[in-house]
Amino acid sequence: MPSLDKPFDQQVHAYYSANHGWIRSWLYKRVGNASDAADLAHDVFVRLLSKPRQFDSDQHARAYLGTITRHLCIDFWRRQHLQQAWLEALAALPEPLAPSEEERALVFEALEQVQQMLTRLPEKVCQAFLMAQVQGLGYREIANRLQVSERSVTKYMSQAMYQCLLLELELQ
Repeated sequence: MPSLDKPFDQQVHAYYSANHGWIRSWLYKRVGNASDAADLAHDVFVRLLSKPRQFDSDQHARAYLGTITRHLCIDFWRRQHLQQAWLEALAALPEPLAPSEEERALVFEALEQVQQMLTRLPEKVCQAFLMAQVQGLGYREIANRLQVSERSVTKYMSQAMYQCLLLELELQ
């Protein structure tokens, strides 16, 4: 077990030495690509370095690293799904309307940030927002579908719009 007296970077090195192999192997089984698995395994330790923590035991450290690993894997799958949907939408465009590679990258980055924002919203807030923005439903219809009051829908939409505003400020 890494000593609590060691500097944090030495502790991370010890955790890396002890856990990197199984993390990379676990990720490879899930993502099916050695390169992506290696990148994600690296990201686990970058995240640990960015948010220093002390652990009571090797088991505690391993459990924490496992949690980070699972979250990064889920984020990876979400990104892959979003990227696939974006590529399918691009394939449907006539050639003269297709965006440049730079524009594609910028739009994909913005879509990724919107998706992250939506996943942080409470479930009903996200549902109400998507029903209004994607399906074009009014507050009354959303309230009926979610089995809540129109006032609740108004509150949900306020929360979602506030998060959109924060995201817009972040993107600028």
